[in-house]
Amino acid sequence: MKADRVFVYGSLRKGASNYWRMEEAAFVSEKTVTGTLLKIDWYPGLILSGETEIKGEVYEVSPKLLEELDQFEGIGQSGEYQRVLIDGVWIYEWQKGSDGYEIVPSGDWLSI
Repeated sequence: MKADRVFVYGSLRKGASNYWRMEEAAFVSEKTVTGTLLKIDWYPGLILSGETEIKGEVYEVSPKLLEELDQFEGIGQSGEYQRVLIDGVWIYEWQKGSDGYEIVPSGDWLSI
């Protein structure tokens, strides 16, 4: 069975409110990506443009868990996120722009 790698930067990180969803995943490493981190509500959105180093974690996930994460993120439903593959790692990117949202200047969702 092929495992995919997913970069998580918000509520799915260790110590965050939805980390329980990652229980079946295998932690690979900490990682940063360059972009802009937004406070959407109780959860963040990442735009892959900007100059901030966004802190997150990479996990290896099963196809079943990837499908569950897609559902959690509303892929194909809400239009808020799309899943993009960058350097072999899936990232959920915010699709509704930055207007009206607070920028998280630290790039670390768990620091706010």
